[in-house]
Amino acid sequence: MYTLIERYINKLSIDDLNNYLVKKDINLNEDELNFTYNFIKKNWNQILSDPNTFNINNYKDKYTSINFIKMNNLVKEVYFKYRKYL
Repeated sequence: MYTLIERYINKLSIDDLNNYLVKKDINLNEDELNFTYNFIKKNWNQILSDPNTFNINNYKDKYTSINFIKMNNLVKEVYFKYRKYL
């Protein structure tokens, strides 16, 4: 499973991420998008290894208030959808 995720993350572009977020009605500004993209690229393995260590509240200052709420909801949605695979 990790190999598939690793391949996906390695191929992930900032445009791919933005398109996914727009489909989820999340429109990040350039700084927010860059932060999110870089965070995913650097931390995906650690988060998947131990998802309980990730706390999105630590990054609240990286987003506007509305985008933080949306990102928080997305994290919860994705976690509940895929937690049995982690």
